[in-house]
Amino acid sequence: MSSPAAPPPVPPPLPQPPRRHRRSFAGPLVLIVLGIVFLLGNLHMLSWHRISVWFAHYWPVLLILWGVIKLIEHYQAQREGTRAPGIGAGGVFLIIMIVVFGLVASQMERVNWEGLKDQINLDNGDFDNIFGESYNFNDHLQQDFPAGASLKVIDNHGAVSVHPSDDNKVTVVVRKRIGADNQDDANKYDRDTKPTITTIGGLVTVDAKVEGAGDHPVETDLDISVPRKAPVTIVSRHGDISVVDRDANLDISAQHADTSVEDVTGNVKISQQNGSLKLEQINGDVHVDGHLDEVSVSDVKGSVQLDGEFQESVKLERISKTVSFRTSRTDMEFSRIDGSLNLDSDELHANQITGPLHLTTRSKNIALEDVSGDVRVQNDNGSVEVGMRTLGNVQIDNRSGDVQLSLPEKAGFRVDALARDGDIQSDFPELKLSSDDHEARANGTVGNGAAHIVLNNEHDGIEIRKTSAQAGKATESSGKSTKELRAPKEKVEPTEN
Repeated sequence: MSSPAAPPPVPPPLPQPPRRHRRSFAGPLVLIVLGIVFLLGNLHMLSWHRISVWFAHYWPVLLILWGVIKLIEHYQAQREGTRAPGIGAGGVFLIIMIVVFGLVASQMERVNWEGLKDQINLDNGDFDNIFGESYNFNDHLQQDFPAGASLKVIDNHGAVSVHPSDDNKVTVVVRKRIGADNQDDANKYDRDTKPTITTIGGLVTVDAKVEGAGDHPVETDLDISVPRKAPVTIVSRHGDISVVDRDANLDISAQHADTSVEDVTGNVKISQQNGSLKLEQINGDVHVDGHLDEVSVSDVKGSVQLDGEFQESVKLERISKTVSFRTSRTDMEFSRIDGSLNLDSDELHANQITGPLHLTTRSKNIALEDVSGDVRVQNDNGSVEVGMRTLGNVQIDNRSGDVQLSLPEKAGFRVDALARDGDIQSDFPELKLSSDDHEARANGTVGNGAAHIVLNNEHDGIEIRKTSAQAGKATESSGKSTKELRAPKEKVEPTEN
């Protein structure tokens, strides 16, 4: 019996064609989203400012969208038994760029751009260009001003000018500048920032309403005419201020302003941070406080008080009553000034001052000419020169700088002077001078000895000079300092121990 035939061999399976890898559509989708957003910006359907705000807040959504797409692609690949598409070098670069620009946008969104603009004095036109074009609008408001009422002006971004009116009305001329992407947006912001005049009791308020546009830059200049005898209060955050011809009190609170006030019959109070201040022809008292760069006050019939920090220069001229000046570095007070006083970071020069004068400062060179009355000066690290016109009691304490005191030749006084690590020179032979290796002294009485002079100096010398009446007149007429007109030095040889 024959064996059964062997089954035919099974042919090997045919090789399957390689499956094509799917390419990820996460990157293209994200680019499509970004492209649509930027297209809407170019078509002015969305403002660039709004786009930047959205991106600063919601940029992580792009990463979330990317991750969701990659997760869907992964599960789809598992069902098909294929390998999920990778990210690729281009995708990695795009993710890095989204993260970097997103973090930068988030940090920039937290920046107070208005405050930064104020600090660096950025021009408003340059700042507005960041947010689009600049559009101008004009307006005019007017209403009756109640008798005996006062005016309050609120304008947080724009110049304010106040001058007297020819009638019993308050008139406001408005000049507005708005940064926007298009005219329709500018018109909307204009409607949202219409200035108003409101009257409650005896107070009339003019409000520029610049905050009505939100983050969009709006600058509103107000030119206001109001009856001369109405008291005026101005509140401003950024913008120059000008007030002229008032017969009532004036109160100004401002930041980042150049303020000018002229011809006011009444008290003037200024509280200001940054900028400059100029006051002229004030028939009343003046009080200034804050942090300013330059201050100029002249022709004041009342007293002047300055408190705060003044960075560059202070100039005072013709103040009829008490002057008080206080900063972290200088404390000064005197009865009046018929001439001028100039003060900067390292110099103080004044002439025609009436005491009692009290001055405490440091690191300044002091020159006081034609001083009348009592004088008390304390200084460190600077020279002190005092020229007396009418002698009172004088005390000067100084360190690390020359001390020079010029006295009328016919004055009567008694002297107690001490110079450590310095010498003493005198034009008055009545004074007894002595010195050793470490200190020099001057004592004695001249004339009737009515005034008492005490001079103390460390690490430098003392000069007591004689000023004739003719020299004093020459000083007033020519403006030369006492030091330029002083007599030749007469040095005293040290005495032996």
